[in-house]
Amino acid sequence: MKKEDKAIVIGNLKQTIQSYPCLYIVNVTGLNSTATSDLRRKCFKQEIKMVLVKNTLLQKALEQLDTDYSPLYGSLKGTSALLLSNVANAPAKLIKETCDKKTGIPGLKAAYAEESFYIGADQLETLVNIKSKKELIADVIALLQSPAKNVVSALQSGANTLHGVLKTLGERGE
Repeated sequence: MKKEDKAIVIGNLKQTIQSYPCLYIVNVTGLNSTATSDLRRKCFKQEIKMVLVKNTLLQKALEQLDTDYSPLYGSLKGTSALLLSNVANAPAKLIKETCDKKTGIPGLKAAYAEESFYIGADQLETLVNIKSKKELIADVIALLQSPAKNVVSALQSGANTLHGVLKTLGERGE
């Protein structure tokens, strides 16, 4: 590959990486074309961008970005694919779902999600359990609604009790 072509690839990688907050480096060694195509389809359905990259070009692109990605450099060995997503746990769930139990392929090498680094395949479960922004907002709303629901429920049951007492008193007076 010519030097000019490498510069273009690095520039494209930089732009792609900057447009996503979550970055996963995945081991795809030994995946045949059919398995790779299936993985790409699954990524597309879940709004995950999959890019097969050369490790050296990826490292050069990461070095040129504002964020310090140096903890990821040690993971750039073998055949790598980049999974990029706006949702922190989506690629982790996809890897867990599609991972071959015998070979461990595709397997997690490293990830950058929620402004933290996760190095090694043993971090996959941690990444799966990260809640997305939408899930956190839903949890906060549920917590905020809970006291209001309790007040409304108490008022409704109190009104039913008061209505029952007044009805009994009204029937007794006749």
